[in-house]
Amino acid sequence: MITPAAFYRELAKHSISFFAGVPDSLLKDFNAYITDHTPPSRHIIAINEGAAVAAAAGYHLATSGIGLVYLQNSGLGNAANPLISLADPLVYRIPVLLLIGWRGEPGVKDEPQHIKQGAITLSLLASMGIPYQIIDSTNDHAKEPVLKAVKQLTKSSGPVAIVVRKATFTSYQSTPAASHHIPYELTREEAIQIVTGQLKRSDVIISTTGKTSRELFEIRTRNRQSHNRDFLTVGSMGHASQIALGISLARPRRRVICIDGDGAALMHLGSLATIGLTSPPNFRHVILNNGVHDSVGGQATAGFNVDFTSLALSCRYKYANRAINRRELKKILPKFLTSTSPALLEIRLRPGARSDLGRPTTSPLNNKKAFMSFLRA
Repeated sequence: MITPAAFYRELAKHSISFFAGVPDSLLKDFNAYITDHTPPSRHIIAINEGAAVAAAAGYHLATSGIGLVYLQNSGLGNAANPLISLADPLVYRIPVLLLIGWRGEPGVKDEPQHIKQGAITLSLLASMGIPYQIIDSTNDHAKEPVLKAVKQLTKSSGPVAIVVRKATFTSYQSTPAASHHIPYELTREEAIQIVTGQLKRSDVIISTTGKTSRELFEIRTRNRQSHNRDFLTVGSMGHASQIALGISLARPRRRVICIDGDGAALMHLGSLATIGLTSPPNFRHVILNNGVHDSVGGQATAGFNVDFTSLALSCRYKYANRAINRRELKKILPKFLTSTSPALLEIRLRPGARSDLGRPTTSPLNNKKAFMSFLRA
């Protein structure tokens, strides 16, 4: 296994000292090390992977230096456009080192949303003309893979990838940072429980990826409620609100509630403008904002620096409000659920989840079939 510190030092030896990316669970220890040892001017936790590639390109244009972009392999879709039309050797010849967490690797047990992406990761890189190497727990030293990557970067003058298998990096305990934010009262699971408790039996929920969907599933199980009213967006980070929009336009007599996260909402923030423009009369948008990427290691988002309510109103939502504790949430919910739509409710939360939080026990295909049947009923 490779220590995050050793990998970081090897990068520094080759003047790779600018970092941008979207946190990933397989890279969380290295991500944490970057956060603790890199000044903010040289580390961007980007809203999406394409933006991270663009930031690394900007750094290269200004300094001739090479930036490292970290991402989960699911983010290759977001990154494909700037990798091919900006950094590629046939266009601007901008060297970018990609550090990619390989979720869904064939033969390695993983969640269903990662299976296809894991199977095509290497062929996708090859079809984009991006040289790559694979590192895993058998790599005891960082020197060889970093040196090989640097040589490839010099040769190709374009993107080069290091694909990281599960358990490649040793554990790293991040230095606790002083919090500049109010210690909010509610957890995400408590907020979901309160929101779902106020809904009608005919309402449908589209929940964002990660722990939000996992908690919603367990709440339904615990309350002995059916899961057929919920579409669990286990993949496709940032797209839950547009799935909800499509449903709300097609089923105008159904009240549609999108339960989103701050990181997911920020990833495709322009979706708010589309929702406001189409103005479906049955759309309710809940943003659970705990200021971190809770499902992949707890790295900070820009969530607490963004005024989601003002953004929503500027995008022509008809109603927007914020709750910061249990009392406010219970007071605001009835008006939010009955107000003119589209409506947005931001709920400020403290980070974290139960250590024994499970995963949905139904397959995505079964979830889809049950949800579609409920919509048709």
